[in-house]
Amino acid sequence: MFFMESKRIGTVIVGALLVAMGLNFFLINANVYSSGFAGVAQLISTVAQQFLGLNWGTGLLLLVLNIPVLILGWFKVGKGFTIYSIISVGFTTFFLEILPVISLTDDIILNAVAGGTLIGVGIGITMKLGASTGGMDIVVMLLARSKDRPVGMYFFTMNAVIVFCAGLLFEPANALYTMVGLYLTSKVIDAIHTSHEKLTVFIITENGEALQKAIHERMVRGITVMPAMGAYTKREKDMLYLVVTRYELYDLEQIIKEIDPFAFTNVVQTVNVFGFFRKEGESLQEMEARRYAQS
Repeated sequence: MFFMESKRIGTVIVGALLVAMGLNFFLINANVYSSGFAGVAQLISTVAQQFLGLNWGTGLLLLVLNIPVLILGWFKVGKGFTIYSIISVGFTTFFLEILPVISLTDDIILNAVAGGTLIGVGIGITMKLGASTGGMDIVVMLLARSKDRPVGMYFFTMNAVIVFCAGLLFEPANALYTMVGLYLTSKVIDAIHTSHEKLTVFIITENGEALQKAIHERMVRGITVMPAMGAYTKREKDMLYLVVTRYELYDLEQIIKEIDPFAFTNVVQTVNVFGFFRKEGESLQEMEARRYAQS
């Protein structure tokens, strides 16, 4: 457990460093904007410097923007999830402040490509280990929960505002290069992890009871167990079927490796879930109470 947590925290720190490098080495001086709260922090920093003569750093602005969101996430999303978000935001701010803002190239296309790719890798490896970069991740989870709409719509809306402001503050070409960077960021995240909020997992195992018990001890997820048989070996097995969020996938992988490293697991994207799917931070008792209240 200690090794797993150390690995996760170490990866979050490396991810924060890559995000900061993408911003300070490529995007900021090129006036190409990142996605989410980092892009908003860039915009505020640019406006403050150009129109108010204030030298507000992107790192400190990112921290200020995240403080109310992290507080909300602590109470509404879950403490464990928010702790990793705090670590990510804290180290991203730290690296943004200590790394110099430089231009490794004057080619704006190369800046958009390199910056967008680096940020995508940083966010992707962070999410792959079940952590979060904070900011928009938490906002989207809360909005999607209350409004029951696709999470991609919220990401698209915020990024559309960033692209529009980039074109308004600078030349229209800057908006186009910002779109290139945002596109690459999203594609790299998808390649490393997944863009889907919910995932369906099928687990074929000979240790169904032990695996089911371990999942229930560490995760509050409903599991459907179905009998299965190997076509070649003719050995009886269990198929465990469950739906998890993208942030729980890493924890589930570790559980499977510990209990049955020979289990066959298939993870597929889930477009939508109807019924009583547990919300982040909600206990089994709270979910049952919600079920009873709506019945």
